[in-house]
Amino acid sequence: MERKLGINIDCIGGGFDELRTLEIAHQTGFEVFTGSKRPIEVMTAIKEKAVEYGMDFPFLHSPYSGINNMWLEGDAYRTIFDGITESVDVAAACDVSAVVTHVSSGWQAPPVNDLGLSRFDALVEYAAKKGVTLAFENLRMVGNLAYLTDRYEHNDNVRFCYDCGHEHCYTKTVPWIDIFTDKIVATHIHDNLSRPFGDKSTDPDSHWLPFDGTFNYHEMMRKLDKYGYAGPLVLEVYRKARADYKELTPEEFIATSYDRIKRISTLNNL
Repeated sequence: MERKLGINIDCIGGGFDELRTLEIAHQTGFEVFTGSKRPIEVMTAIKEKAVEYGMDFPFLHSPYSGINNMWLEGDAYRTIFDGITESVDVAAACDVSAVVTHVSSGWQAPPVNDLGLSRFDALVEYAAKKGVTLAFENLRMVGNLAYLTDRYEHNDNVRFCYDCGHEHCYTKTVPWIDIFTDKIVATHIHDNLSRPFGDKSTDPDSHWLPFDGTFNYHEMMRKLDKYGYAGPLVLEVYRKARADYKELTPEEFIATSYDRIKRISTLNNL
């Protein structure tokens, strides 16, 4: 199955001009890019340039620092709550269909509770009014994500962002694609070395380029093909992730990234 190929616009980092990143990505062959929360005027300029290049902008990533406060008493949740609603506003203003959001963080995340559910209910309702989909992303905790997905089973604007790197290093035994077969609207593709079973002392979420770690992309593509996922394959990689990447120019890093995602796109075990 032919799919469009994408990359995160902040892949170079270090203050590098994101409009320039978009230009390089377009010249390299990427047809899709994704962003994270920026002021509306910044994202509008990026979207206008993307339209000029004929590139798609299917989703952006909301803030996630402090996401656990969504489940805790007090007013500390307001910062992350407002950050997600602002991301929805930016998406709506820039005609971006989805906002990817986390639902918790860390191995000791707060349990699902009525207070947190009421706040996520408000986010889902707000996004629906704006015509924006919320795509919940897999991280460490399985139960809270599954609970929210079931809770909003009949909400057309609640879907799933499949992050293969997070699956590999946090929940290697959980077949996320098999679970959310018809809910996937976004992908985050990157690599790492996973982690020893039961080890929760380090964070192996490296965001390396594909094939520099140990993730099985053949199996990922077999499942995506099996369930008919036709959306883009989008990298979430960073030049700062490894010393050897930092030695590459922005053009070289983006070209290497394109070669890796293009290689993944040709894998098909069906």
